[in-house]
Amino acid sequence: METLALPSPAKLNLFLHITGRRADGYHNLQTLFQFIDFCDTLHFNNTDSPGEIKLTPDIDGVPKEQNLIYRAAKLLRKATDCELGASIHLEKQLPMGGGLGGGSSNAATTIVALNHLWRTGLNQDQLADLGNQLGADVPVFVRGKAAVAEGTGEILTPVDIQEPWYLILVPDCHVETAALFADKHLTRNSNPITLRAVLNTPLGELGHNDFEPVARSKFSAIEEGLTLLSGYGSAKLTGTGACLFCDFHSQEEAEKAQRDLSNKRTEHRFRSHIAAGHNQSPLHSRLNELSY
Repeated sequence: METLALPSPAKLNLFLHITGRRADGYHNLQTLFQFIDFCDTLHFNNTDSPGEIKLTPDIDGVPKEQNLIYRAAKLLRKATDCELGASIHLEKQLPMGGGLGGGSSNAATTIVALNHLWRTGLNQDQLADLGNQLGADVPVFVRGKAAVAEGTGEILTPVDIQEPWYLILVPDCHVETAALFADKHLTRNSNPITLRAVLNTPLGELGHNDFEPVARSKFSAIEEGLTLLSGYGSAKLTGTGACLFCDFHSQEEAEKAQRDLSNKRTEHRFRSHIAAGHNQSPLHSRLNELSY
């Protein structure tokens, strides 16, 4: 029985602009994705049990049939007529509903890993197309390159940008994406940023997150966290929240800010993490080490 353990990394949206609303009701977005070495870990065992996808542990409030890991495995089996099964175990580190893309990353790692274990032979474009059926953020994790995403997230342009250290705050709240999109105060007509500007502007000065003002107004923990982080640099919300981040030139600077924050008296509770930015996904770096 073949086994494989792979990281399932988080991402940050270094900016996130809503550039318009489409006739079908969806929004056109422009965002810049970068990976960080803050990861879940997925363990895969290839089995001969026809059609069986075993997933552990159970996640409270998420039926197996709705879990993106399970859905990704079933989707790959259906697309390739594979008759093998798999046992999958998730070591969860990334907060749910934090805007770090944990569910999308789990789905992408599952597709990539099982494509290898099951010898289904799909290329990266085919895997990304499958991932897009599970969520707009899944293809960027499948492809594994920092990228500007446009449209509804399906148009990806790989970029090579600075790789700073980040201090990430996790507030004690859970943000529902649909509620932010539905808010009447949400800006929906931001100007897009040129690729030249993305490549030549310091990350802390690059764009903004259109969801941030709405999230600040709805969640006092996000308001407090952004105010705290702003004392150290350019603090931003990632995705549709709730996690917040600030970039630093070095690990030492990020750790100093983390220690300083831990000594402040705050109304809300915050967990914090130090992570390095990566233009190549830790998933793909690990695969390269394994020579797959």
